[in-house]
Amino acid sequence: MTQTKTGETVPRARGNLVAKVVAELREQVESGALCVGDRLPSEARLTELFSVSRTVIREAIATLRADGLVEPRQGSGVFVLAPADIEARPFQIIDADKISSIIEMLELRVAVEMEAAALAATRRSPAQEEEIYDAEAQIRALAEQGQPTTEADFRFHRAIALATNNPRFVEFLDILGAALIPRSALRQSERDRSTDSYIALISSEHRAIADAIAAGDCDGARDAMRQHLKGSQQRYRSLLRDTVK
Repeated sequence: MTQTKTGETVPRARGNLVAKVVAELREQVESGALCVGDRLPSEARLTELFSVSRTVIREAIATLRADGLVEPRQGSGVFVLAPADIEARPFQIIDADKISSIIEMLELRVAVEMEAAALAATRRSPAQEEEIYDAEAQIRALAEQGQPTTEADFRFHRAIALATNNPRFVEFLDILGAALIPRSALRQSERDRSTDSYIALISSEHRAIADAIAAGDCDGARDAMRQHLKGSQQRYRSLLRDTVK
């Protein structure tokens, strides 16, 4: 048995039918088969189309109405509404063209990822340790080939979060998403910093983190992550100074 928002007990089978109708009507709205302003088929017609009872159709319409997808109009029927403005997810209101915005994100990452590295050093499994090293090697190989490293870099930091065996660290990085690795949004003048010496520096920072985690050195892992992210902050601060000269 399941419960509706009003507290009514609903047989599980009926609840499944309601979910099925909701999913199919939602897909029609999202795909454009039903456009904004369109009227849904009548209740009687919907019962025929879905081979369900009127009660199921009414509950499905109520669900879609609660989600802001449709609106019943007295004497006229049920109409598709324009989608509401999607509220920006946390940490997604980031201007990647502003180095100051990137620095703000790096400051936040220091607080979270230093502890993630320390926990990974004490909790990682052999498979998780291997994933960290594989990601580190992939970053280095792509950089040496002049290829984008954003996805590999995210993989590296996410592998460390996974190695904490605390899912909240992974959730945090997944919320940040592309904002975690800002290099993909840098202008060409900033990309030009990817010289051999710069690649070597970044590689050494990543390797130091991986080695400390593999050695089970939580303090060393914390310090290595701090040095890496603080170093990134300093590099972006230098770029910021260059842009305002």
